[in-house]
Amino acid sequence: MKIFAHINWFIATTIIFIGLTFSIVFYFIIPRPYARKTSAWFIRLTIFFRTTIKGNPDNNAQMFLINHQSDLDIGVMETSTHLDLAWVAKKALFDVPFFGLAMSLPEDIEVERESKTSLVKLLHAAKDRLGKKRVITMFPEGTRSKTGRMLPFKSGAKVIADKYELRVQPIVLVDTIGCYDIKRFYYMPKNITVVYMDSFIADKRDKKWLSNLRIKMQKVYDDELAKNI
Repeated sequence: MKIFAHINWFIATTIIFIGLTFSIVFYFIIPRPYARKTSAWFIRLTIFFRTTIKGNPDNNAQMFLINHQSDLDIGVMETSTHLDLAWVAKKALFDVPFFGLAMSLPEDIEVERESKTSLVKLLHAAKDRLGKKRVITMFPEGTRSKTGRMLPFKSGAKVIADKYELRVQPIVLVDTIGCYDIKRFYYMPKNITVVYMDSFIADKRDKKWLSNLRIKMQKVYDDELAKNI
């Protein structure tokens, strides 16, 4: 079984690389967001993962907050919504050859965590993307969790949401690392559950809404995972 999963990983990773290549080419041919979504659907249909959507997607959402486990998470989200997503990611990813181009061309948002001016740039970039009717999309943990327990949420999501009083929709992806794990060279196609939780308007008077949201998202994750056992 492990050998089969490793072979699957090699094939899936090759297809993902091809899909990224397509997305870069498509940006010069078809408008955003269709370039990324077309390549994401190519990857999804070729490596045979499926999704089950639970909850009610909010077409008026201005920010998506999503738990993060796998490099497949972006593809899962891009094929689970028709909305134009503006992903927020650390600057180091934009500096990676090829991958960085696939993020900079659609005007995703880079954040430099150690920079004193980063927050100002982040807010300006977020305002620009919101003005273009895009959904600010973030992994508030800041990195992938390997354990199934969500990491503490970074404050950047709250700063943006509070500043512009955004309509926020939390989304829980269930066990994507059990489908694709780049560190273990593992891939097995499966059905991935995507849970759209109730959206809400960010209230800066509530100092703990982000930390409380993490607790709620973890409960949803645990409940859904238990159903699949």
